[in-house]
Amino acid sequence: MTQLTGARAEAPAPGEPAEPAAAPRRLVVRPAAVGLPALGLVIAVAAWWLVTSGLHLVHPAALPPPQAVFRSLTGTTEVLLPALGITTWMTLLGFLLSTLAGVLIGMALAASSRVERMFAPLLVAVNAVPKIAFGPLLVVAVGWGQKPILTMVFLLCFFPIVLSTATGLTTTPADLAELGRSLNASWWQAFRKVRFPAALPQIFVGLKVAMPLAAIGAVIGEFYSDRPGLGYQILQYNGVGDTATAWAAIVLVAVMSILLYSALSLVERLALPWVRATTSAR
Repeated sequence: MTQLTGARAEAPAPGEPAEPAAAPRRLVVRPAAVGLPALGLVIAVAAWWLVTSGLHLVHPAALPPPQAVFRSLTGTTEVLLPALGITTWMTLLGFLLSTLAGVLIGMALAASSRVERMFAPLLVAVNAVPKIAFGPLLVVAVGWGQKPILTMVFLLCFFPIVLSTATGLTTTPADLAELGRSLNASWWQAFRKVRFPAALPQIFVGLKVAMPLAAIGAVIGEFYSDRPGLGYQILQYNGVGDTATAWAAIVLVAVMSILLYSALSLVERLALPWVRATTSAR
């Protein structure tokens, strides 16, 4: 049998058959992965039409029918598409900043029980305050522009990332921890080779919780900013009574959130291939 030393395999002994090379992993897209979400979308739009146009249960001023929203969406693309780009950039930038800070804070909490006891109640208190209450204060505290948007995204995102990171790093499987100790691994070696890789599935759970919250934070932050993103457009069109275009902007926020969440799930699947192999087949 061949043995691996570092990243290079030894040559097989004379007469010994070479081991077959591992087949490259391919990302397979199943028809159900596309068909079922499309079917759910059709059902949701049909229910929307039935409530608004079919049975007239909701006044169009409160919830316009889907055809009116679609007409507004196609008629205001020169305004809503640039706004979509601004909101997407603010969402991604705020999410990345929250990820960096959240992972570092979670590592600090996991490294020291004293640090956790000192700061965990403060983190819970900040997370418990309704973030909309900070909105009017952000303009005074940080000014106009991108700062209130990024601050709102950070306030909404960082806690689930901190919690998932700290939980993942403090719940290392006992057999992996014992393996590190048996090999006399240093603290940094155990962290880099055992604890952090074992915590990655839990960290991605927090990231996937935080991604939709980042979109919510970006929209709320734009309510109190001069950046003409989708949140800004929602306020403007709703203020002049054009609820159909306001709802078109809301639909774009929903589409953006779905695409960003799906991209993050794809990154998780590619970065952690062993998770699906060692857990349930679902």
